[in-house]
Amino acid sequence: MMSMTPSGTAEALVLTQASFSATLNRTKRINIILPWDCSKGQRRYPVLFLLHGFGGNRDTWLRNSTLLRYAQTLSMIVVLPESGRRWFINDHEAHRYEDYLVHELVPLIDRSMPTMANRGGRAIAGFSMGGAAAVFQALRHPDRFSVAASLSGAFEAPLREGDPYARHRGNPALLMPTIESHERVWGLPGSPTRRRYDPYELINRHDHGLPIALYLDVGADDFDRMVTMNRSMRLALRGRGLNHEYHERAGGHDWDYVDRALPCALEFVHRHLTPALPRSR
Repeated sequence: MMSMTPSGTAEALVLTQASFSATLNRTKRINIILPWDCSKGQRRYPVLFLLHGFGGNRDTWLRNSTLLRYAQTLSMIVVLPESGRRWFINDHEAHRYEDYLVHELVPLIDRSMPTMANRGGRAIAGFSMGGAAAVFQALRHPDRFSVAASLSGAFEAPLREGDPYARHRGNPALLMPTIESHERVWGLPGSPTRRRYDPYELINRHDHGLPIALYLDVGADDFDRMVTMNRSMRLALRGRGLNHEYHERAGGHDWDYVDRALPCALEFVHRHLTPALPRSR
């Protein structure tokens, strides 16, 4: 069963879509931003799956960023799913958000929206937890995604031990999981879940026969650990010869930084996706 509720303005149409997930055994809701001319029914569009950070939901991007301002100019459909404090992976406690995303949500969007319905017209991106998950999924499923973009991606979450953010716990705005929250998703160090999503192993195993374009961006004033892991990812991608673009810019691990980085990330995604095409008659 699927239901949709429209909202928005003359410039922006945002649908909230509800459907039952057999993988997660629960009803899940997503937001979908449609191109300004989608109602004319004349074209098929590329799709961007945009993932939130730790503790977010389907409304996080809409409430905290200027996403709508840019999305309406790009002739693409933007899908905003939600996983809360769970990553978009198949995690240690058997929450299968990767299977939900890749094997349920992608086909659902292709069935219900005027999409390109192929890897060349499909991208995935996100912030922090979502940025790393986006790159993980593009590396694991290059048959589904041809482009991925990460803003402040927490790539070394599978390698984390202890609480590297302990001295920041007094900050109520901190968006980093505690040891307990982290290990509920990833298990203890060395767990099968951690090994499965080791970012450097994913890069090493990537099939060059299905090329992907990757965009990495991080704030120069982010946590030292975050900056360092993004630089390490850049070096790993360069070492394997994967097509990528890397940027550091002013900003920390917050939505002010995201708004500065978002236009460049969206432009990269748009540039590397197959553009919208007329519907065949």
